[in-house]
Amino acid sequence: MVISKNIQSIFTLKEFLKQPETKPAKEYVEGIIYQKPMPQGEHSILQMRLGTAINNISLPNKLAYAFPELRCSFSGRSIVPDLAVFYYSRIPRTPEGKIVNKFDIYPDWIIEILSPEQSANQVIKKILFCLKHGTELGWLIDSQDQSVMIFSPNKLPEILSESASLPALSNLENWQLTVQELFDWLII
Repeated sequence: MVISKNIQSIFTLKEFLKQPETKPAKEYVEGIIYQKPMPQGEHSILQMRLGTAINNISLPNKLAYAFPELRCSFSGRSIVPDLAVFYYSRIPRTPEGKIVNKFDIYPDWIIEILSPEQSANQVIKKILFCLKHGTELGWLIDSQDQSVMIFSPNKLPEILSESASLPALSNLENWQLTVQELFDWLII
């Protein structure tokens, strides 16, 4: 994550949210605007395949929904996780039942895929912030060393690799994915 150099003044969150969206997205953290890096090949495959895998298990029974690059604004910040997963019952809806465009809540599961030019500590700070505000599970995927750091509330982070099974939200009982299977998706 790179601090945006084209933003001279510190915006309030309200002012930031009035700005037009950019690609890649910008995030607002404590008055500072950060530019997310442009996704590259490995990142794109992992994001797409993982979101699809989660939705294939969770959507038939309306358990959860994985959203790629969804802006979540809560507790004075506006972040855009690589994947934001919400329990189906927590997905904000209009009175007619349609999904809303603006999510002003924390994700239940945040998944970040570390890009080579990103600061691991910046991404970890984002995950920890989410956990502090209600998120149940966080993943930090590092394709360079083929590991996934797992974050849960009130627990030390755990680094999983190889044949270790990856955890999911508590209601996704049929979830089965190992770290090796995740990284095997990069072989095409």
